[in-house]
Amino acid sequence: MAPVHTGNLRWFKSSYSGGSGSDCVEIAVLGEAAAGSVDGVAVRDSKNPTGPHLTFSRAGFAALIDSMRTDAP
Repeated sequence: MAPVHTGNLRWFKSSYSGGSGSDCVEIAVLGEAAAGSVDGVAVRDSKNPTGPHLTFSRAGFAALIDSMRTDAP
């Protein structure tokens, strides 16, 4: 994927993250989610919101989640 400017993205984290707000990852949808044209997903550490992020294509993020579900204890 091409480099992504994350300044205008809407970041969110899972409701399963707990109340402390630390030790979480946040994700942001790349593209027009409301229009159904999701290009990909950006992922960052909630403790360092101005730090680096990972960018996945839509298929790549789906494969990552599928792998975590499959490999979960």
